Amino acid sequence: MDAASIQFVLFGLIAAVLSNLRNSPQWRALVLLIASGAFLFLLTRNPVLLVPLLAFVALGFVLVRLVGRWGYKVGAGAIVLFILAFMWLKKYTLLPASSFIHDPYLTLGMSYIFFRVLHLLIETGSRTESTPVIGPYSYALYTLNFTTFVSGPIQRYDDFARDQFAREPLSLDVGVVGEQLERIVRGFFKVNVLAMILDIARADAVAQLGQPWPLSVKLSAAFTLAVVYPFFLYANFSGYIDIVIGLARLMRVRLPENFDRPFSATSFIDFWNRWHITLSSWLKTYVYSPLLMGMMRRVSSMSLHPLLGVFSFFVTFFLVGIWHGRTSEFAVFGLLQGGGVALNKLWQLGLAGWMGKKPHKALTSNPVYAAFARGLTFSWFAFTLFWFWADWKQIDMIYRSLAPAHWLAVWAGVWLCATVVLAAWEWFRATFLAVGGSTHRVMESRYARVVFATAMGTLAFVLTTLLGQAAPGLVYKAF
Repeated sequence: MDAASIQFVLFGLIAAVLSNLRNSPQWRALVLLIASGAFLFLLTRNPVLLVPLLAFVALGFVLVRLVGRWGYKVGAGAIVLFILAFMWLKKYTLLPASSFIHDPYLTLGMSYIFFRVLHLLIETGSRTESTPVIGPYSYALYTLNFTTFVSGPIQRYDDFARDQFAREPLSLDVGVVGEQLERIVRGFFKVNVLAMILDIARADAVAQLGQPWPLSVKLSAAFTLAVVYPFFLYANFSGYIDIVIGLARLMRVRLPENFDRPFSATSFIDFWNRWHITLSSWLKTYVYSPLLMGMMRRVSSMSLHPLLGVFSFFVTFFLVGIWHGRTSEFAVFGLLQGGGVALNKLWQLGLAGWMGKKPHKALTSNPVYAAFARGLTFSWFAFTLFWFWADWKQIDMIYRSLAPAHWLAVWAGVWLCATVVLAAWEWFRATFLAVGGSTHRVMESRYARVVFATAMGTLAFVLTTLLGQAAPGLVYKAF
């Protein structure tokens, strides 16, 4: 059963119906546990393949209990041990290959379990004696929850427990059900229609760059490749997130949002506040803030504190890249993410220092400046993604297909087009949504949303049936 497939959606809807047969938290927890176990079995069809993953989960529980009992006396060691276990099971090249398990086993979902357990280890070490201890049942539900298992979002335990174990579950009237079904349809359309079309365009562009076509054809292919993949990744990943957030809400649990219109961002820092929000928020909480505060306590010069923030940004978003994969391509991806955020922060500090805070704020609010900044943000992210999806051989072929001057022209064209198109989209979206005034917006009415969802659902069904082509796999399953 593939994530975001019609089978997965039906599985989730059945689990939601069963969960709502009774209001008791014990019943809802039992349904979630059974559904999560069934989901794991359907992923592998072979329980033996689950043994290393379940051992990893069990290790996390033992370490959480030890930290809960002994606090920070064992906290640092527990965290290091858990990180090493994760790197070993994920076969990071830093560790000797001879030590790895060479028989196949399931690693899907391990990265998201890793973040959830690290969150528990850190938070457990700082809790008081009156804080309730997490039992094995609650721990299993939290770490193996099928709605967040494959690709997140990364939910904190307190938020999960607040809804899952509430005596009075979240309300679920007709309006709420309709909104969630609409969101599920929208997500399904993104993954199975938009992402499929964009992936075909990407594959065609790569193929054209590898052939001795005329320069005009290759320039068009390079431009297409640079522009298409960010939208493909967004449709692929955010579509899946729409599906699981909708399913979880039907099961009376609120999952955190993972996207907030990222291509509207006018800076690379703002972009990471809108893209994969739960990952960047986790790293800001547990890496950026502790690192910055630790360095500020050791550096007395106030003039250096802004630069410490720049360095902390770099380290945090370098880890974003490293988390995504264990190869050198992802190390470069991390350098480009960290470098982009750090340079963005330096630019903000330098410009504000030169102009003054008020003129700088006025400049960033200027629509023309914001449009060019939005285009540059998109262009930089698009550039970094070559190290996200391609290996060194592919990257070498792609960049050798054109002269450096031609690639400069391509990226200048991407920046200019992104500036114009994204600004036009912002204007169109605001105008379109404002139809009907501030109190009775036509496009936000339930009737318009029903029509819109029905159209998307019908189109998705027709296209997937006629094309007979499976949608591209969920990219973030790999992480």
